[in-house]
Amino acid sequence: MAWDACGNPVDEVALRQIFLDARTYNGWLDRPVSDDCLRQIVDLMKMGPTSANCQPIRIRFLKSREAKERLRPFLMEGNVEKTMSAPVVAILAHDLEFHERLPRYFPHTDAKSWFEGNPPLIEETAFRNGTLQAAYFILAARALGLDCGPMSGFDQDGVNREFFTGTSIRANFLCNLGYGDPTSLFERSPRPEFEEIAEIL
Repeated sequence: MAWDACGNPVDEVALRQIFLDARTYNGWLDRPVSDDCLRQIVDLMKMGPTSANCQPIRIRFLKSREAKERLRPFLMEGNVEKTMSAPVVAILAHDLEFHERLPRYFPHTDAKSWFEGNPPLIEETAFRNGTLQAAYFILAARALGLDCGPMSGFDQDGVNREFFTGTSIRANFLCNLGYGDPTSLFERSPRPEFEEIAEIL
């Protein structure tokens, strides 16, 4: 397929790395991920749009054996091995006090006042935009050459107690990071046709 219907796409190599050939990995090569690489992921991710530049995502990168052992008790059995063997596990979370930083992040108007005293709006906005940023996170990691294993399948309350007690941060999902072992892949599952999920009105 020629990917030029919209104008000026990135080259097919990039499209394949980020989307077409990218997979969710269940096993990892014995190759470390540097702290600089993790910083670059965040530097790319934060450039994606959020509502009023609210930037609610919060991330805990678990690299050490000790940090990953703290996570182990909260993983579903089927997720233990692939998570504990990953070079890095990212806890992708969101901050329910994101609006406290809006005077800095969105100085054009008093956006903080939109949220004060409105917990349902705070929770909805934090979850929606935190999830959106977590998707940018996956794309950024793939763009920089890493493979990802995003997943649910963990005790969210337990992770919140272990890693976020005393804070306004709440876990959303996990993402294993590293250089994927191709032998760990399943056959790619089917994807829907355009007409199954979209309609042009």
